[in-house]
Amino acid sequence: MEQLKLIQTDDGSHTIYSEQYHAHYHSLRGALQESLHIFIENGYCFLAKPEVNILEVGFGTGLNAALTASKAEKIGRTTKYTGVELHPPSELILSEINYAEMLSHEDSLNWKKIAQAKWNNEIQINSFFSIKKIQDDFIKHNIGNLYDIIYFDAFAPDDQPEMWSESIFEKIYVSTNPGGILVTYCSKGIVKQALRKVGFRVERLAGPAGKRHILRAMRA
Repeated sequence: MEQLKLIQTDDGSHTIYSEQYHAHYHSLRGALQESLHIFIENGYCFLAKPEVNILEVGFGTGLNAALTASKAEKIGRTTKYTGVELHPPSELILSEINYAEMLSHEDSLNWKKIAQAKWNNEIQINSFFSIKKIQDDFIKHNIGNLYDIIYFDAFAPDDQPEMWSESIFEKIYVSTNPGGILVTYCSKGIVKQALRKVGFRVERLAGPAGKRHILRAMRA
């Protein structure tokens, strides 16, 4: 039986509630504005490289990927994107999400292509953006590649503490290119401490509506 429920957030966009983890995929103050602020503005747009390789930990609905795909096409940046998710939402849940109404036409088209993309295959979404969705447990996952940007979007430490351990961030650190960054919505002290301990340089940034701070960490 499906353990996921659609929830409308304050900006009108849908998120998903996981009964298994007792957690929401996005902020209830606004799924769309959260994704734009944290992952696009302070992640993708922060790093000035002509080509980037992105890893998303906690792929969820694919919203972060769709917004990135549109931005890649708009600025003409070749972007390879890998999203890892252990429990992908079903096609039924995805078909009921209101992104078609909430997103721009371009964002909506990219999201539909990404949602329909076959898992564990690299798919070209537009001229500048390709994606590989991997269904796997990130704790056991062999990353294998080097990345420039990490979107760390796992459930919160209180809901999924095993995903915020020092060993997880060490695994990510060694798979991050020098000058690469990790961005996440969580600014808890234990997260900052773990990131710094494995070698990241951490800065606290202003968060989206309803959240005081987010984190961006850089590998020297």
